[in-house]
Amino acid sequence: MQRSHYAKAVKVRDASHLSVGIVVSEFNADVTERLLTGALTTLRQWGVKEKNIRTIRVPGSFEIPYGCTKLLSGKKKPDAIVALGCVIKGETEHDRYISHAVAAGITTLTINYKVPIAFGVITPNSLTQARVRSTGKHNKGVEAATAALTCALLP
Repeated sequence: MQRSHYAKAVKVRDASHLSVGIVVSEFNADVTERLLTGALTTLRQWGVKEKNIRTIRVPGSFEIPYGCTKLLSGKKKPDAIVALGCVIKGETEHDRYISHAVAAGITTLTINYKVPIAFGVITPNSLTQARVRSTGKHNKGVEAATAALTCALLP
């Protein structure tokens, strides 16, 4: 998998000691599964061990903050979380409400738990744009995983 422009600008470091949670929405699964593939590829490139990666699937993007909460309140709190979803613009403003709620929930959890949660929820205007943002050098799953790891490794 080709790394995104953002991910190319960030030097791959040793993250083999980190534990990482991934919360992925099942809605728009054809897109979110590609985001997940990009995130997992990035975690492996940084040396994160398979046994230290926990993936939780939630019905839709609105439920992502709840999935993050489950990871954060478990027996072993992860060092970072990658949140992946896809909210495509529709005929109403529903997408805005969902996107704002997810962003606010993730921000609150990041601050309260002091664990980086990378926002890999794409908000395209169409399925075509969603497919572009979930493949190749534009894969936002790669970018979200890179951001989560970079923050988790901050001194």
